[in-house]
Amino acid sequence: MATKDPRNRDMERMIRAHFAAEVEGLRAPANLWYRLEGRLEDHRRTFWQRLFSASGGLPIGATAATAVMVTVVVFASVWFVLGDPVRLMDDPEPLAEGTRAMQLREEVGSGSTPLYERLKSAISDAMPEQSESTAQTQAAAATTTAAASTTATTAAASTTATTAAAAAPDTVTTTAASTSGAAAQSSGTVTTRASGEAVQGPPSATTFKDYGRQPHVDTAEDAVSTFSLDTDRTSYYLALGWANAGYEVAPESVRAEEWINAFDYRYDPPSGSGWFGVSSDLVTHPLDGGMHLARIAFQAPEVVDDRPVNVTLVLDASGSMSNGNRVAIAREAAETIRQSLRPQDRIAVVHFTDDVIDHLTVKHTKPDDTAVDNSIRRLTPHSSTNVQAGLNLGVRLADQVRRERPNAYNYVILMSDGVANVDVTDPFGILDSAHDGDAKNPLRLITIGVGIENYNDYLLEQLAQHGNGWYRYLNDTAQARATFARENWLALSTPFADQTRAQVTWDPEVVKSWRIIGYENRVTPDESFDQDRKEFAEIPSGAATTVFYELELHQWARTAGAANLGTVEVRWVTPSTGQSRSQQALLTGAPSRTFDAAGDPYLQLGAIVALASDRYSALSDGGGESGDVKEDLADLNAYLQGLSGRLGESQAYQDFAFLLGHMAESAPGTSGYSR
Repeated sequence: MATKDPRNRDMERMIRAHFAAEVEGLRAPANLWYRLEGRLEDHRRTFWQRLFSASGGLPIGATAATAVMVTVVVFASVWFVLGDPVRLMDDPEPLAEGTRAMQLREEVGSGSTPLYERLKSAISDAMPEQSESTAQTQAAAATTTAAASTTATTAAASTTATTAAAAAPDTVTTTAASTSGAAAQSSGTVTTRASGEAVQGPPSATTFKDYGRQPHVDTAEDAVSTFSLDTDRTSYYLALGWANAGYEVAPESVRAEEWINAFDYRYDPPSGSGWFGVSSDLVTHPLDGGMHLARIAFQAPEVVDDRPVNVTLVLDASGSMSNGNRVAIAREAAETIRQSLRPQDRIAVVHFTDDVIDHLTVKHTKPDDTAVDNSIRRLTPHSSTNVQAGLNLGVRLADQVRRERPNAYNYVILMSDGVANVDVTDPFGILDSAHDGDAKNPLRLITIGVGIENYNDYLLEQLAQHGNGWYRYLNDTAQARATFARENWLALSTPFADQTRAQVTWDPEVVKSWRIIGYENRVTPDESFDQDRKEFAEIPSGAATTVFYELELHQWARTAGAANLGTVEVRWVTPSTGQSRSQQALLTGAPSRTFDAAGDPYLQLGAIVALASDRYSALSDGGGESGDVKEDLADLNAYLQGLSGRLGESQAYQDFAFLLGHMAESAPGTSGYSR
């Protein structure tokens, strides 16, 4: 966070001057001012009350300036005794056995707490990562009733959330109260939460954009639907992580297409290596007897491409990354990527806080270079968040190695919680600053999100979409290892298609009206279909994209044994050659085929996922005139339970069953989406 108050800036200079003059060779860790200065305005009295209680004698009436000075001097003395302060700041590992700190612990004895630990605990308690008002803290301590929890939730506020909202005024930022560290550090395993446990409000300071809902369209007025294909699935995994940690899923965070594409539907591979496998299905609507559901699938082929890759890791080392296990996840993902690379590949590392950390920057080198390993291991959170500075340097390094190795694919991988609060903080301004002008051999920006509370989904999602890449969310270290395991990374880093989009044209003689489920952020004007545009999706080798439509058929077609519904065309750019490609297919289905008798459990699963995410997301705008979200979710849950005999042993099925039950339990009985 930036120091805006001139008095605080003067105080910071005085503190640093004190260290330089009074204790030669000692300097305060870079994150100390970040951890103290920004929270004093809201917590002066609360801070000193807690510190006074823990340390036994500081005056409660001290001013903020005195508070910072006294606290820093005390810490300086302790750090000076305990060991090298630079090591305490930069070393990713805690104080090791055999250090002076361990010797002091032994001298004090096991029955007492060293002064260092007492002060560390006091500061940690007094300065929580998520801001709380004194009234909220007292209310939480006084009662555990639901009413008090609601009051506490509405009282919470986040400086970071305010900054993010100011940068993106059309985004939605939740301000729910912070919860225990145990919830924030959830392992991501669905079995960690038991059914019936109390559900809290959405995580605090989480920023995302509500893109609204797609309406039903009369085919007589507009028969064409154009959208970018999508293989992201972050919205689903973010919701799963929230539910597993005991949070309510925020409806505004739900992007139905990312839920749909989080699952493997076992599509047949395409017949040719240079083409998509395109298929279509039609079943009756499980929630509305007068409607049908159409599924269109695009299956990319598995391609073998031995082209090397250039990877530039851009690692967020800001103070907000200290929340939960974010640093551990980012380190694990970065190290797994490094180990997945081949000798012919190259990798670079950039760390950023309020600026780039120069001494941790590693220019492109071989994956087994010890400098890369050391840089990744030294990822440590401190100071503010300047995503622009990190990406600017990352793009410069990536562009340099691209010119040196023109036959390689180029990936810039940003790992962050997205909480940008220094310099440019909106995604489009950041992308303009880190502009890539080479469309023939583009830099592909991958964003990896970590964290539950204090998380900016909007920034990371938009950077990836408009940066010619893709977006993933990692909930724990195991997921980081699985996502970037060698076999997965080789597929993810081998693009089959760039700038991929599809255009569906419904037959107005058969389809009376249509509505695409999700893809609100991917729908594009029909005239843009002929244009190769950077924001259209990259499709990795072997990846599949699925889209569902709600259709109203004309009366004569509802009971037909077979019908031609329309056509679909998909266009893309071949990454290795830059050549534009196009492919068309007929859309067919059997209108008389009922959902219960669909025969394909994966078709039924996809439909349930699509409708559940769509209906739940409708809560963000108050829903429509009829229909009950809670009832719809209960009906879909019943359909899902009916698939347990065929899919129940799948971890993906178990995770979604848990999540759907969680949503059905927490959803209010308000009106949901309807025509």
